[in-house]
Amino acid sequence: MAGVTVMLNEITRLKLQKMALLQMEEEFERQMMDEAALNLSFDERFGMIIDSEFAHRNNNRLGRLIKKAGFTDTTPCVEDISYDAERKLNPSFIQSLASCTFIEDKRNLCIVGPTGAGKSYLATAFGIAACRKQYTVKYIGLQDMLIELAVAKLGGTFNKTLAVYNKVSLLILDDWLMFDIVDDGEAAILYNLIEKRKHVGATIVCSQIDAKGWHGKIGNKIAADSICDRLVNSSYKIVVEGEMRKKLAASIFAEA
Repeated sequence: MAGVTVMLNEITRLKLQKMALLQMEEEFERQMMDEAALNLSFDERFGMIIDSEFAHRNNNRLGRLIKKAGFTDTTPCVEDISYDAERKLNPSFIQSLASCTFIEDKRNLCIVGPTGAGKSYLATAFGIAACRKQYTVKYIGLQDMLIELAVAKLGGTFNKTLAVYNKVSLLILDDWLMFDIVDDGEAAILYNLIEKRKHVGATIVCSQIDAKGWHGKIGNKIAADSICDRLVNSSYKIVVEGEMRKKLAASIFAEA
């Protein structure tokens, strides 16, 4: 009887392998070697096998989402955000944003602060939190996006490239308006992007310049009116203070 059981288990393992259910196969084999697991009911053991496969697939999908997002740094996470007094961050507000309801509500987020204050860290942390909840995310600097779209236009793939930015659930634009937008074509791209995304998801912009100064950075004033109206009037806002980059560097130096 024991020999029959061993044979049936081997057949089951091979079937799982052929169906590419490798995590289920691994958990099944683990249970065969675990006396405590063998004493559990069929329902309990089967549930553990399914849970193992489910977690494995979720982790794989999370990895793909994070990789596709294009983060420059994948280490930031909401749990590690510093709430030092000088930063003047509201923990409850940060946790609320980390729940990603603002994406479902299609509300934008403006993160403003000086160089080194940790704007990109915050934006990336929110982006990774969104990936954890299975949202699609795209992270890029504004100038890099405009250059990519300009090259795509020359190569005849403009619409296809722009669609990537239009369709993601969360678009993160870093270094927002670091340089003036003097070209009407670039202003039109930004207008169309922001306009279309109001029906799709949320956009996070990180800027060293307070929102009051954004209008003056865009040469086409009609486009500037629309862009600023979409991004400022109905958006959440975080003003970050302090110099986290210097503080982190000092900490690392002190530990060395």
